[in-house]
Amino acid sequence: MDELADLSIDSSRQENVTRILDSAERLFRHYGYGKTTVADIARDLGMSTANIYRFFASKTEIHQAVCGRMLEMSYNIALTISRLPISASDRLRQYVNAQYQMTVEVMLDEQKVHEMVIIAIERDWHVIEKHVDRIHDIIADIIREGIAAGEFAEQDAEIASKCFGAATVTLCHPQMVAQCLAKENRAMPEDLIDYAIRALKK
Repeated sequence: MDELADLSIDSSRQENVTRILDSAERLFRHYGYGKTTVADIARDLGMSTANIYRFFASKTEIHQAVCGRMLEMSYNIALTISRLPISASDRLRQYVNAQYQMTVEVMLDEQKVHEMVIIAIERDWHVIEKHVDRIHDIIADIIREGIAAGEFAEQDAEIASKCFGAATVTLCHPQMVAQCLAKENRAMPEDLIDYAIRALKK
């Protein structure tokens, strides 16, 4: 009975956390992170501000959780692509293209979302660092498989993954993507991706 009661409490808590994050993300997208308060979130949910603080210590903590959910979506896209039955080169190409499209369509077209992500990057939050590490692991696995198949040159897959990420970061970082879109003297996405992939080959 105690175990059932604990499961019920955990389920209820998770439901409230999800409701708070859904509301916060909706308000952040509509009004912007800077203009949304914890009181606004509480009002939207029909609960007291004190009740919000039972689940999150601050607005910053809510923001971190919202960003974490967005980054999880990005990670799942990368993971799905990494498992496709195609060459390592094609998986890397699809991955970078998918991240670029997500950045352009979600983080730049929706300026309020862009604001959320930029604040998270500038504050160097652990959720960002964790995401970068997980993406590096996925890319390293793809490169490792490419090496085993004779598609890429023998090399340290971990180092190669970090170098590949650095070479293509202008296609995944919201601020860099925004700056490159505004300039005419920047490399085209496909050209940059092809260049980075060629560097991995023999």
